[in-house]
Amino acid sequence: MCTGQCSRFIGLALYPLAFISILCNIILFFPGWDVKYAQDGHITEEVKYMGGLVGGGLMVLVPALYIHMTGKQGCCANRCGMFLSIAFAAVGVAGALYSFIVAVLGLQNGPLCQVVLVWITPFKDLKESYLSDHSKWIICTSPENVVEFNVGLFATLLVTSGLQLVLCGVQMVNGLFGCLCGTCVNKGAAEPALHQGIHCGLCLLVSEGVRLWPFCKVLHAERS
Repeated sequence: MCTGQCSRFIGLALYPLAFISILCNIILFFPGWDVKYAQDGHITEEVKYMGGLVGGGLMVLVPALYIHMTGKQGCCANRCGMFLSIAFAAVGVAGALYSFIVAVLGLQNGPLCQVVLVWITPFKDLKESYLSDHSKWIICTSPENVVEFNVGLFATLLVTSGLQLVLCGVQMVNGLFGCLCGTCVNKGAAEPALHQGIHCGLCLLVSEGVRLWPFCKVLHAERS
């Protein structure tokens, strides 16, 4: 696979990952699938950091658009485009890393929930992880099934941002090779087109020469 095809593959792969990140972050604002908790401000702190919306979403989606476009044939084998794709991929790495860190914190600290009559984050300061001990999850009485809700979405963000990190990192290396060697997209199609252009140019010169030959012959005779 050449650098141009690799860029197109990476760009296409980043699109769904960015949309999944945005969707997960938006859903996290509605624990228990209810808007009343968002209206009352009872939202888990890590959700407010918008790791999936900004980091794994917009900061990956914009580079994905550019990386996808660099897969097309351009001037000078698109070396300039591949060079710029390194910078865009670096932005994607930063966004994915931010989303990854926020997802880790969201899983580690657990959700904001109501315990008896108080809204707290009950799993934040525990020495043992609550993730492996499901019996602790029942202390959250509201929103309903908030622990499963929180774990499922943050785990999805964790996996998604990890894949984004890998893909953007690969594009940085791919962009470096593309900058040095150029893209090879449609290389086989470009060469026949070039040959056809040269052939047409030569035919035009020959035809013009044949058409002007009688005139040149007469002019030469008059000078003699």
